[in-house]
Amino acid sequence: MAARTDRSGEFDLIARYFKPLAAGRDGAFGLTDDAALLGVSDGADRIVTTDALVEGIHFRPDDPPDRVARKALRVNLSDLAAMGAAPEVYTLALRIPDERDDDWVAALARGLAADQARYGVTLIGGDTVGGGADGDSGPAMLSVTAIGRLARSPALRRGGAAPGDDVWVSGTIGDGGLGLRVCKGEAAGLDAAQRRFAIDRYQLPEPRVELGPALVGTATACLDVSDGLVADLGHLARESGLAAEILLADVPWSDAAAAADYPETERIAAGDDYELAFTAPPDRRDAVREASRTTETPVSRIGTMRPSSGVRVLDRNGRPLAVPRTGWRHR
Repeated sequence: MAARTDRSGEFDLIARYFKPLAAGRDGAFGLTDDAALLGVSDGADRIVTTDALVEGIHFRPDDPPDRVARKALRVNLSDLAAMGAAPEVYTLALRIPDERDDDWVAALARGLAADQARYGVTLIGGDTVGGGADGDSGPAMLSVTAIGRLARSPALRRGGAAPGDDVWVSGTIGDGGLGLRVCKGEAAGLDAAQRRFAIDRYQLPEPRVELGPALVGTATACLDVSDGLVADLGHLARESGLAAEILLADVPWSDAAAAADYPETERIAAGDDYELAFTAPPDRRDAVREASRTTETPVSRIGTMRPSSGVRVLDRNGRPLAVPRTGWRHR
């Protein structure tokens, strides 16, 4: 994790806060070299993904830094899960604005340490960058590259769905968007416990690292719900050359989402859920439910893949519903 900045004490910062996160991984070399050695001798394929969180876009300036770090790691683990891979190692590129002190960096490291223990991953390298010039320090940023092991091939892809396949989703939908609303003071109708639940779902998403690998050989297509259920099913449908038809009444909601002043058509467009949306043939329903049972991850069947294109959302009477906004747009 070589330093590329004039920030005073940068190597000391790495040694103090991030070298402990590389302990036990010989190829990380204690983060003293320019790169890491990743020896692979088991014959299994590796999946690599990179995702970044930028202050003011993906997290709020007052979000707890330990949670920011954990979310940065978890959204990448979610990408691995969506392709059926179990996480192994990761690298971290970190931009530290000048106004952030060592306590902020220490909190990042504590958050990463907690999730390394939880998910069995190790930091093996990265980079650190200081603030900007001319007094404009700019936003904080964390970019993680995660590597996972694919125990069985082929990897889950977005483009493998077939006409007639069931559409499934894990967990509950809309909670990430609800949590952001709570943080902004825009959510009404929630008690204290529901508010805490929603904030946790926004700041600490649960990557489905057990379910993804369990679906290899059963699911025909898969991706994680980061931009919103409708938007992400649109990606899956496009890559599969089909349409995704979902029944709004079958989409799973948490008690908090159901209690909030939060329309269902907005819940299915909200991002930051990091659940898995996937397809599987109807004759594999028992296999899907078994994967759900063994990984203790709830799943719900919410629709069907059809010949056509796009995403259609149907009401209880089978009539198409207008969805004002389909999801997060990156540009």
